[in-house]
Amino acid sequence: MNFNKTNLSLKSAMVLLIAFQMSVSSCKKDESEDTGYVTRPITSSSSKFISKIYEYMPAPGQFINEGVGSVAAAEALVGKARQGLLSLGGFGGYLIFGFDHSIANGEGADIGIFGNPLTGTNGEWSEPGIVMVMQDLNNNGLPDDGNWYELAGSEYHKVETIKNYKITYYNPKNTTDDIRWTDNQGKEGYILRNPFHNKQYYPLWIKDQDQLTFTGTKLKNTLSDGSIITNKPFEWGYFDNGSEDYKTMMETSGLPYNSFDISWAVDDQGKPVALKHIDFVKVYTAQNSNGNPYEPVRDSPRSRFLGEISAEIGGAIDISLDLKK
Repeated sequence: MNFNKTNLSLKSAMVLLIAFQMSVSSCKKDESEDTGYVTRPITSSSSKFISKIYEYMPAPGQFINEGVGSVAAAEALVGKARQGLLSLGGFGGYLIFGFDHSIANGEGADIGIFGNPLTGTNGEWSEPGIVMVMQDLNNNGLPDDGNWYELAGSEYHKVETIKNYKITYYNPKNTTDDIRWTDNQGKEGYILRNPFHNKQYYPLWIKDQDQLTFTGTKLKNTLSDGSIITNKPFEWGYFDNGSEDYKTMMETSGLPYNSFDISWAVDDQGKPVALKHIDFVKVYTAQNSNGNPYEPVRDSPRSRFLGEISAEIGGAIDISLDLKK
């Protein structure tokens, strides 16, 4: 009897232990994935900066095909921050990059993205961009299999924000005509040439030299006329954006950036997505504005003074590593 009771107790203990281990394993499983997703750990040699550029696909713009609008400028973002800039061109132009480890969704902000917004009184000039994240679900080191999740900022739920906005740019194939575009809202317009950049605005290295199409979330325009033309920032959740968090960092740090929390992630239906780690980051220009406050008038002396709103990125960091080092 005692022997049987002991066996029964041992069996019960084993069942409880197995159940506990399964519970812990389930809790440790990343997000809702059961596809074998494996995170890449931080090691003693891990860098807080971008380690790899996967794709640079700018929209047409005044800086494209020159120093800050080239593949070389994109590659120069690896391993450092605020030592150069990369222009993404007009709405939809994007960059995809990653780090040498998975970025954990910790407490507070997780990713910092550098830009160059102007924050002076009555001289604000932001060119806000949206941030998206992806997991490497098939563990092949490429952003080719997961879903892109937008990190929803302050404007995500505003009525002026257009989801699934689609725009197509047409290459004029000369250095004199403005770059025409059409969108899925029944509108058309132009990226205006200006006298400071007399060259091709359409990216010359890409395969399709006839037209380029981008889809994303479009934010309302914040361009304002005055003695100084301004483009106002949004409250939070965008890069190259002179928001209060950015201005606070300017005062307290020599390397100000816009910060992002992976917990802001939403799917294409706007539903929150619980991500414990991410592997890839995509950033893109989120306003469709040619920098002309007199639109549709294109021959005003100041219509072509500033050029299109084109987000710029000067690097990115894993904030958790930045705080440690």
